[in-house]
Amino acid sequence: MATLPVNLYGDEILRRKAKHVESLDEKTRKFIDDMFETMRASEGVGLSANQVGSRDAIFVIDVSPLEGYEDEKPTVFINPKIVERSDETDYYEEGCLSLPGLRAEVERPTRITIEYLDEEFQPRKLTRDDFVARVVQHEYDHLRGVFFTDLLEDESRRRLKKSLNAIKRRKVDVHYEVTEPA
Repeated sequence: MATLPVNLYGDEILRRKAKHVESLDEKTRKFIDDMFETMRASEGVGLSANQVGSRDAIFVIDVSPLEGYEDEKPTVFINPKIVERSDETDYYEEGCLSLPGLRAEVERPTRITIEYLDEEFQPRKLTRDDFVARVVQHEYDHLRGVFFTDLLEDESRRRLKKSLNAIKRRKVDVHYEVTEPA
Protein backbone atom coordinates (compact mmCIF):
# COMPACT_ATOMS: atom_id res chain seq x y z
CA MET A 1 0.00 0.00 0.00
CA ALA A 2 1.01 3.58 -0.58
CA THR A 3 -0.19 6.99 0.45
CA LEU A 4 -1.39 9.28 -2.30
CA PRO A 5 -1.15 13.08 -2.49
CA VAL A 6 -4.42 14.80 -1.58
CA ASN A 7 -5.98 17.35 -3.93
CA LEU A 8 -6.82 20.64 -2.25
CA TYR A 9 -9.54 23.21 -2.79
CA GLY A 10 -9.07 24.85 -6.17
CA ASP A 11 -7.99 21.67 -7.96
CA GLU A 12 -10.33 21.16 -10.91
CA ILE A 13 -10.86 17.43 -10.32
CA LEU A 14 -12.67 18.20 -7.05
CA ARG A 15 -15.44 20.03 -8.91
CA ARG A 16 -15.98 17.36 -11.58
CA LYS A 17 -18.67 14.72 -11.28
CA ALA A 18 -17.41 11.18 -10.69
CA LYS A 19 -17.58 8.51 -13.38
CA HIS A 20 -19.47 5.25 -12.96
CA VAL A 21 -17.16 2.29 -12.28
CA GLU A 22 -17.90 -0.48 -14.80
CA SER A 23 -15.79 -3.28 -13.30
CA LEU A 24 -13.40 -4.02 -10.48
CA ASP A 25 -9.87 -4.97 -11.48
CA GLU A 26 -6.59 -5.36 -9.58
CA LYS A 27 -5.59 -1.77 -10.30
CA THR A 28 -8.84 -0.50 -8.75
CA ARG A 29 -8.47 -2.84 -5.74
CA LYS A 30 -4.95 -1.48 -5.13
CA PHE A 31 -6.24 2.07 -5.51
CA ILE A 32 -8.90 1.38 -2.85
CA ASP A 33 -6.21 0.00 -0.50
CA ASP A 34 -4.15 3.13 -1.15
CA MET A 35 -7.21 5.28 -0.41
CA PHE A 36 -7.58 3.64 3.02
CA GLU A 37 -3.85 4.06 3.67
CA THR A 38 -3.98 7.74 2.66
CA MET A 39 -7.10 8.41 4.74
CA ARG A 40 -5.59 6.84 7.85
CA ALA A 41 -2.17 8.50 7.40
CA SER A 42 -3.97 11.86 7.04
CA GLU A 43 -6.08 11.16 10.15
CA GLY A 44 -9.32 11.33 8.21
CA VAL A 45 -12.46 9.22 8.57
CA GLY A 46 -13.47 9.37 4.91
CA LEU A 47 -11.90 9.90 1.51
CA SER A 48 -13.32 10.13 -1.99
CA ALA A 49 -11.47 9.06 -5.14
CA ASN A 50 -11.37 12.57 -6.60
CA GLN A 51 -9.52 13.78 -3.52
CA VAL A 52 -6.62 11.57 -4.59
CA GLY A 53 -6.74 12.10 -8.33
CA SER A 54 -9.32 9.68 -9.73
CA ARG A 55 -12.71 10.44 -11.27
CA ASP A 56 -14.04 6.98 -10.29
CA ALA A 57 -17.22 6.98 -8.21
CA ILE A 58 -15.60 5.49 -5.11
CA PHE A 59 -15.25 6.60 -1.52
CA VAL A 60 -14.10 4.91 1.67
CA ILE A 61 -14.91 5.53 5.31
CA ASP A 62 -13.54 4.20 8.58
CA VAL A 63 -14.89 5.74 11.76
CA SER A 64 -13.79 2.79 13.95
CA PRO A 65 -10.84 4.70 15.52
CA LEU A 66 -13.35 7.11 17.10
CA GLU A 67 -14.76 6.50 20.55
CA GLY A 68 -18.22 4.98 20.34
CA TYR A 69 -17.74 3.74 16.78
CA GLU A 70 -15.30 0.87 17.37
CA ASP A 71 -17.80 -1.67 15.99
CA GLU A 72 -18.23 0.14 12.66
CA LYS A 73 -16.41 -1.68 9.87
CA PRO A 74 -14.29 0.16 7.29
CA THR A 75 -16.48 0.42 4.19
CA VAL A 76 -15.91 0.87 0.46
CA PHE A 77 -18.67 2.57 -1.54
CA ILE A 78 -18.55 2.09 -5.33
CA ASN A 79 -21.14 3.83 -7.55
CA PRO A 80 -23.06 5.04 -4.48
CA LYS A 81 -26.52 6.58 -4.62
CA ILE A 82 -28.30 8.05 -1.62
CA VAL A 83 -31.88 6.85 -1.99
CA GLU A 84 -33.40 8.27 1.18
CA ARG A 85 -32.71 11.20 3.53
CA SER A 86 -34.55 12.00 6.73
CA ASP A 87 -36.50 15.23 7.07
CA GLU A 88 -34.84 15.75 10.43
CA THR A 89 -31.55 17.63 10.24
CA ASP A 90 -28.88 18.78 12.63
CA TYR A 91 -25.74 20.88 12.63
CA TYR A 92 -22.29 19.49 13.29
CA GLU A 93 -18.80 20.83 12.72
CA GLU A 94 -17.14 19.32 9.65
CA GLY A 95 -13.63 19.40 8.32
CA CYS A 96 -12.10 18.01 5.13
CA LEU A 97 -8.69 16.76 4.01
CA SER A 98 -9.06 18.93 0.88
CA LEU A 99 -9.74 21.97 3.07
CA PRO A 100 -6.97 21.69 5.69
CA GLY A 101 -7.50 23.73 8.82
CA LEU A 102 -11.02 24.78 7.84
CA ARG A 103 -14.01 23.75 9.92
CA ALA A 104 -17.64 24.88 9.90
CA GLU A 105 -21.04 23.91 11.27
CA VAL A 106 -22.97 22.18 8.46
CA GLU A 107 -26.65 21.22 8.42
CA ARG A 108 -27.37 17.72 7.09
CA PRO A 109 -30.12 15.10 7.34
CA THR A 110 -29.63 12.93 10.43
CA ARG A 111 -30.40 9.63 8.67
CA ILE A 112 -29.67 8.34 5.16
CA THR A 113 -30.04 5.17 3.13
CA ILE A 114 -27.45 4.53 0.45
CA GLU A 115 -27.17 1.87 -2.25
CA TYR A 116 -23.71 0.97 -3.54
CA LEU A 117 -21.37 -1.79 -4.64
CA ASP A 118 -18.92 -3.12 -2.06
CA GLU A 119 -15.25 -4.07 -2.48
CA GLU A 120 -16.36 -7.37 -4.08
CA PHE A 121 -18.59 -5.43 -6.52
CA GLN A 122 -21.68 -6.81 -4.77
CA PRO A 123 -24.79 -4.64 -4.34
CA ARG A 124 -25.40 -3.35 -0.82
CA LYS A 125 -27.87 -1.09 0.94
CA LEU A 126 -26.98 0.69 4.15
CA THR A 127 -28.99 2.87 6.50
CA ARG A 128 -27.07 4.95 9.02
CA ASP A 129 -27.79 7.91 11.24
CA ASP A 130 -26.03 10.74 13.02
CA PHE A 131 -22.23 10.89 12.61
CA VAL A 132 -21.85 7.97 10.20
CA ALA A 133 -24.66 9.37 8.03
CA ARG A 134 -22.83 12.71 8.03
CA VAL A 135 -19.51 11.15 6.93
CA VAL A 136 -21.27 9.22 4.14
CA GLN A 137 -23.04 12.38 2.92
CA HIS A 138 -19.82 14.40 3.03
CA GLU A 139 -17.94 11.87 0.87
CA TYR A 140 -20.93 11.34 -1.43
CA ASP A 141 -21.01 15.10 -2.02
CA HIS A 142 -17.35 15.02 -3.07
CA LEU A 143 -18.25 12.61 -5.87
CA ARG A 144 -20.74 15.22 -7.10
CA GLY A 145 -18.17 18.03 -6.95
CA VAL A 146 -19.62 19.57 -3.78
CA PHE A 147 -17.64 20.81 -0.74
CA PHE A 148 -19.21 21.23 2.68
CA THR A 149 -18.54 24.95 2.29
CA ASP A 150 -21.02 24.98 -0.61
CA LEU A 151 -23.76 24.07 1.88
CA LEU A 152 -23.14 27.09 4.09
CA GLU A 153 -25.15 30.28 4.00
CA ASP A 154 -23.70 33.12 1.91
CA GLU A 155 -22.41 35.12 4.89
CA SER A 156 -20.58 32.10 6.32
CA ARG A 157 -18.99 31.38 2.93
CA ARG A 158 -17.90 35.02 2.59
CA ARG A 159 -16.12 34.80 5.96
CA LEU A 160 -14.17 31.76 4.70
CA LYS A 161 -13.08 33.33 1.39
CA LYS A 162 -9.63 34.36 2.63
CA SER A 163 -8.98 30.88 4.06
CA LEU A 164 -10.20 29.20 0.86
CA ASN A 165 -7.86 31.35 -1.22
CA ALA A 166 -4.95 30.44 1.06
CA ILE A 167 -5.74 26.74 0.61
CA LYS A 168 -5.94 27.19 -3.16
CA ARG A 169 -2.47 28.79 -3.13
CA ARG A 170 -1.15 26.05 -0.75
CA LYS A 171 -0.42 28.67 1.91
CA VAL A 172 -1.54 26.37 4.72
CA ASP A 173 0.19 23.94 7.04
CA VAL A 174 -0.63 20.35 6.17
CA HIS A 175 0.74 17.22 7.85
CA TYR A 176 0.13 14.98 4.80
CA GLU A 177 1.23 15.00 1.18
CA VAL A 178 -0.77 17.24 -1.14
CA THR A 179 -0.73 17.84 -4.87
CA GLU A 180 1.09 20.75 -6.45
CA PRO A 181 -1.14 23.69 -7.42
CA ALA A 182 -2.43 23.55 -11.00
